[in-house]
Amino acid sequence: MMMLISCIIMFILGNMIFVSKHKHLLIVLMSLEFIVLSIFFLMVIILLSIDFSMYMLMIFLVFSVCEGALGLSILVSMIRTYGNDYFQSFNLL
Repeated sequence: MMMLISCIIMFILGNMIFVSKHKHLLIVLMSLEFIVLSIFFLMVIILLSIDFSMYMLMIFLVFSVCEGALGLSILVSMIRTYGNDYFQSFNLL
């Protein structure tokens, strides 16, 4: 029960960081990875408690790695183009 509560607290803290630190792309990407990690731990706890197979976790890890690689490529592209990772430095229109 304590591990379940800690996973939920991790998820809430990741969301709070995501909402409050929206100026830097790197911090936003790190908070998204923290949220994905907390969801992974939550899925592990739930799947172990109901004695279910772990194939869904492998699919989840594949998609989270793809999401991380895509975020890092966007970060590198933005830094090469604009020189920093501030969202204010480029025009969205």
